[in-house]
Amino acid sequence: MAKAVMIIAPENFRDEELFVPKKILEENGIEVVVASTKKGTCKGMLGGTVIAQATLDEIDVDNFDAVMFVGGSGTPIIRKEERALEIAKNAASKGKIVGAICWAPTTLAKAGILRGKKATVWVGPDLEYGKSTDKVLEEYGAEYVNQGVVEDGSIITADGPNSADLYARKVLEKIMVKS
Repeated sequence: MAKAVMIIAPENFRDEELFVPKKILEENGIEVVVASTKKGTCKGMLGGTVIAQATLDEIDVDNFDAVMFVGGSGTPIIRKEERALEIAKNAASKGKIVGAICWAPTTLAKAGILRGKKATVWVGPDLEYGKSTDKVLEEYGAEYVNQGVVEDGSIITADGPNSADLYARKVLEKIMVKS
């Protein structure tokens, strides 16, 4: 059975960006593991809750077909974790499907895996970098594309909750081709 890990902030992940792809993947026979900086209940920006079954330290990318980073205002919590950056780098170097939605593509950019790649992101202020998120991607060598979902090789990025369905279907499509 194919497996995906969805990495979320322990608080303020964007609900639809977790729940919509998770549902689509599971309905199509993909096992989904939710991981965060801690195990247990994590709360979304809109009040939804989910149980994180694993910590970032417990994630071995070899056990997954896809690694997906969920966005939302909690993104900087994950982005500052060296382990999250390692997971993204390891997954990309092994040709795994790597996805990120909303603000989370900045995590992939910081990990260095968007250099020379086309990618999209929710466009808004990133206080850590003092510039808009599209400029953060460009600073790390990505080519920002103003589209809902952008696929470049095994990396799939999306711009936010309105693109969650299409994003999930692109990831699913890639998993099915690789399985």
